[in-house]
Amino acid sequence: MKNEFSFQELRERAGLSRDEVAELVGCDLRSVYRWERGEVEPRKAVTLLLAERAESRACATTSNAKFRFVDLFSGIGGMRIAFESAGGLCVASCEWNKYARQTYAANFPIAAHPFYGDICEVTKNDASMLRIPDHDVLVAGFPCQPFSIAGVSKKNALGNPHGFACDAQGTLFFELAKIIRIKKPKAFLLENVKNLVNHAGGITFKVIMDVLRRELGYWVDYRVLDAKGFVPQHRERTIIVGFQREVGFSWDDVRIPSPEQGPKIGTILHSKDDEADGRFVVGPHGKVNPKYTLTPHLWSYLKNYAEKHRAAGNGFGFGLVDSKSVARTLSARYYKDGSEILVSQGPTKPPRRLTPRECARLMGFDNQDRTFRIEVSDMQAYKQFGNSVVVPVIQAVAHAMLAPMLELEQTADEPRLPLLRRQRIAIGEAYG
Repeated sequence: MKNEFSFQELRERAGLSRDEVAELVGCDLRSVYRWERGEVEPRKAVTLLLAERAESRACATTSNAKFRFVDLFSGIGGMRIAFESAGGLCVASCEWNKYARQTYAANFPIAAHPFYGDICEVTKNDASMLRIPDHDVLVAGFPCQPFSIAGVSKKNALGNPHGFACDAQGTLFFELAKIIRIKKPKAFLLENVKNLVNHAGGITFKVIMDVLRRELGYWVDYRVLDAKGFVPQHRERTIIVGFQREVGFSWDDVRIPSPEQGPKIGTILHSKDDEADGRFVVGPHGKVNPKYTLTPHLWSYLKNYAEKHRAAGNGFGFGLVDSKSVARTLSARYYKDGSEILVSQGPTKPPRRLTPRECARLMGFDNQDRTFRIEVSDMQAYKQFGNSVVVPVIQAVAHAMLAPMLELEQTADEPRLPLLRRQRIAIGEAYG
């Protein structure tokens, strides 16, 4: 495997933490940091070893995949986990945020396929479009802030546009439409916030559905699904699925557990069975690192803030939970004060934030078979999990899509042109 990457990229592609590299090659952690900063050239034997690990990790992806998919606006890979669990093979990813890319690279063998940055660079011209790998399914959690309740409120307060009027994010849906038109996947799954359906009096959602149905010709349906049957969190998201034609997909086949019988917060909190890691858990008996406990000053501020809004008849305030609770929605702003989900530590002690590890569990990234790697700062981890999908919700939809998608074939009257020619014709018809 030719070494075309920086030392840090090579380490991430090998799926190793800095501590694991130090242990593997028999050096101290300081040396690993110096290699990554470019202060010292690593020994050739070290880079060769990491290159071999990266190549082996890439080859470990199954060659017996049931379908191929691309993971766009991939974040930290929640959609990827879901569709791999249904038997899919990821053939391309796209994510612009460098910290999310770092987490993604630590958890998936990205050396095996293209990993794009800015999707607008991918769709900017014909040559770029033709380089997108062929795929059966396109999955994308396209940017949601312009459509979210919190995002719209913030943009209104600042006098900024939102929805499709937001040049930075709202129009990125049309980049997906370009790819769908050109590559013609058998199926797609798009995810966004609950408020997408009602944004701008429903006009935004109508535009999206018209593009998918009328312009692209797909059979399309959607549901707003709540994750609290799977995880102890009230989190509603709009899920849009589409197929080249009607193939019998039914939301009745999406197995969503009853919200009333869902798990409680106690199932995701650190316990005495968690090993001390120095970051999230310290000492014996699964004691949470004290740094996650709110300071008395911040706790007093949050209580006073909540009381002020309660007196004014508003619903703003903190969300205090115990082991028997179901949490509010985890948001990307959780790193600021953790106010939407605060874990009670008794009447005499301020509550604490969830740790990033508990957030991973709350979003379904961690389970009995998998521990998701968290190698970024707490602030970035909170942002990443707050922006992510709840993995088991997407898994349920992915598994329900599998049988209809595998049975889907081209209609008899569709010209069976060579793939490259079909792509070039599609490019000529694509959006500007």
